[in-house]
Amino acid sequence: MSTTTAQTADYRTVVRERRSVRHYDPTFKIPDSELREMLEEASLAPSSSNSQTWRFLVITNDEAKKRLHPIANGQQQVLDASAVIVVLGDLDGYKEMTRIYGDAVRAGYMPEDFAKQYLERSLPMYAGLSPEKMRNLVGFDGGLVSMQFMLTAKSRGYDTVPMGGFNPEKLIEEFKLPSNLAPLLLIAVGRASTPGRPTVRLPIDDITFWNKIEQ
Repeated sequence: MSTTTAQTADYRTVVRERRSVRHYDPTFKIPDSELREMLEEASLAPSSSNSQTWRFLVITNDEAKKRLHPIANGQQQVLDASAVIVVLGDLDGYKEMTRIYGDAVRAGYMPEDFAKQYLERSLPMYAGLSPEKMRNLVGFDGGLVSMQFMLTAKSRGYDTVPMGGFNPEKLIEEFKLPSNLAPLLLIAVGRASTPGRPTVRLPIDDITFWNKIEQ
């Protein structure tokens, strides 16, 4: 683990203190090595068949931030945060399952015959999904990895804000993304200059049903 910041062990504190922060110290930079560690921790999130369809475009330099700024509707945190993580969904990401499952076999995590049979069933199924279903799948996986990234950032003393307010078509054009990579969301990460506002949540009893939903 990086020695740049101390990592918080108390999950209850991390999850309760995480806020969406929109004001960042523009002079503070998270080292690239630590951003890498944070992405590694985030990528421990679950995904469909462990296909790990998420991909990350990490925006850290000023020139790239300025290019992204108008695409993100002029949101100031794009310029001021240490980095902006563009979370992408790889529509062809299921093809990496052969590599992933092969590595799992070599690591001793699963029997070779199980991996072979699973891939023989799964790869044709994923290949046959409609574009809409594949987009939904990578979006679901992208949400899981994004939340995990925001929590690992908070555990290191950093703040984040997820942003859905951007133009995906212009992002694809400006950063020359290949057709298989679908932009899902942006996450600004850095050191807050102004704390995020506390928010309220609906009472858990108002949103939870046990065994059945009364009509």
